[in-house]
Amino acid sequence: MSHTLQAMPRTVVLNDADRQPCEIWTRVMGYHRPVSSFNTGKKGEFYERKYFQEPQSTAAC
Repeated sequence: MSHTLQAMPRTVVLNDADRQPCEIWTRVMGYHRPVSSFNTGKKGEFYERKYFQEPQSTAAC
């Protein structure tokens, strides 16, 4: 008789002390910089940005 074992889904819970901060970089004026190095005004501009995805063209070439 063959038995199959199924893995139970496991939930990992981390507290804030176990987490590693993620450094966010963005392209500014032709080169990449970490957002953490921005001044207050530039950080505000970064967080106000709106992202969009351009729809694919349906026109035949």
